[in-house]
Amino acid sequence: MAKKIKGFVQIYTGNGKGKSTAAIGLAVRAAGFNLRTYIAQFMKEYPYNELNSLKYLSQWITIEQFAGDDFVYLKQPPGQPEIQKALDGLAKAEFNMLSGKYDLIILDEVLVAIYFQLFDEQEIIKFIKKKPEDVELILTGRYCPDNIIELADLVTEMKEVKHYYQKGVLSRKGIES
Repeated sequence: MAKKIKGFVQIYTGNGKGKSTAAIGLAVRAAGFNLRTYIAQFMKEYPYNELNSLKYLSQWITIEQFAGDDFVYLKQPPGQPEIQKALDGLAKAEFNMLSGKYDLIILDEVLVAIYFQLFDEQEIIKFIKKKPEDVELILTGRYCPDNIIELADLVTEMKEVKHYYQKGVLSRKGIES
């Protein structure tokens, strides 16, 4: 049985690199203490390599992906099928949060999903307010709304100071994807 903790709400936001990495790092650290984590990734249907790595920790960490981001590149609002996939993922994350099975719940890229209209801000606020006392809740993504920041116990803003993308370096396997 996992050790119970006093759970807080953490946010990793901003335009800098490292938001998802920080959240996944917390999941790995928690696994070392025999805590169980459920990660719902939004707007990430691409096979990011953390899926491969976290298979080795599947006794403690469950990770699933919900909704893609093709509509962003097409410069269109999301279609109803993508919105429904995101809502289904949020419902599954809520079920897992309330199940008593998990100590940490990570909603990866949920904040940017609000910005791109996969979720209404109020849906995420309702989710946060349902968090049990002994569950840690971590939300990541750019463009965190102020109303959600107010509900959090810890907010870290990742700020880009310098990035090799500016020199034309694309996403590298094992580092950014």
